Amino acid sequence: MDNSLFGLNEDQIAEFGLTFGVAAFILFMLFIVFNLARESKAGKFGTFVLFLVLSFGMLGFIAKNVIQWLIHI
Repeated sequence: MDNSLFGLNEDQIAEFGLTFGVAAFILFMLFIVFNLARESKAGKFGTFVLFLVLSFGMLGFIAKNVIQWLIHI
């Protein structure tokens, strides 16, 4: 029995989910932050602070992927 799904093994499926799935989730969270800033009428500085503070964890995830990519070159 071949342990694959659509011709992909478990490692390839996990890599796909980690890159595209988490990227889609990050975009959705950015939309939520934007919607929160718009509905609260935060203004330009308030919107900047919301994006800075609430998106700081996403920056760490992106930085981790960039560092891993640079190491593997």
